[in-house]
Amino acid sequence: MIKRIGKTIAGTMVKILYPPVCPVCGEMQPQMLTDDGIGRICESCEKRVQRVRSPFCMRCGKPLAKIHAGVEYCEDCRRRRHSYTQGRAAFVYRGAMIGTMHRLKYSNRRDYAPVLAREAYEMYADWIRRIRPQVIVPVPLHSSRRRSRGYNQAELLARELSRLSGIPMDTGMLARVHNTDRQRMLSPQERKNNMKNAFQMTKKIVQLEKVLLVDDIYTTGSTADAAADALHTAGICDVYLLCICIGGEEQGGLEDGSKDM
Repeated sequence: MIKRIGKTIAGTMVKILYPPVCPVCGEMQPQMLTDDGIGRICESCEKRVQRVRSPFCMRCGKPLAKIHAGVEYCEDCRRRRHSYTQGRAAFVYRGAMIGTMHRLKYSNRRDYAPVLAREAYEMYADWIRRIRPQVIVPVPLHSSRRRSRGYNQAELLARELSRLSGIPMDTGMLARVHNTDRQRMLSPQERKNNMKNAFQMTKKIVQLEKVLLVDDIYTTGSTADAAADALHTAGICDVYLLCICIGGEEQGGLEDGSKDM
């Protein structure tokens, strides 16, 4: 009981000293607080971001540039087979979201993660319940990159998604064993080659069939495919994917350089 009260007081002090901010404009938004004290994207910034809406690719979740009768997949997913079962993303990676994701990854804005994870969860809670994953797994960073950055943004996102959904998170299941080159200047085939055998299972999996993989940005799917391949080797049947941002079909590659997926 005392321990619980102590955590409540500590949490309240953190909110007073570090009030939630909108992850897009960076301004304090106390009026946008949720019941559990997590902020929101403010009303004015909602007009500056593009959420993923239908029609989107039924495989990767990428918004489709044009509506074609009977076409369910983007050009990339029609052209090649992905190792993951299905993916979804909350925002299109353009405009204001580029700066938001860059600050989350490289400027220690860890406080953005719970806000962005909540936005994604509220968009895809029904989908998550429908696919019924048994565990949430963040895409891991190589140990050297994690030491340099100090945190893994995918893990921060996954932790909040786990709290909201009640699905346990496992950060020790999958390891990044190769410190791969940054992918922003690579072609799709080079990205695939770069990520080959980049991940490895670190423990035996028993009675686990469905996993929800979490990362920040999806580009060509090379990272997601490599992670899914490693999970499949352990006997996991279905690997689903949830990201915060994804490129639109007309964008091809992304504009700044996401890590990756």
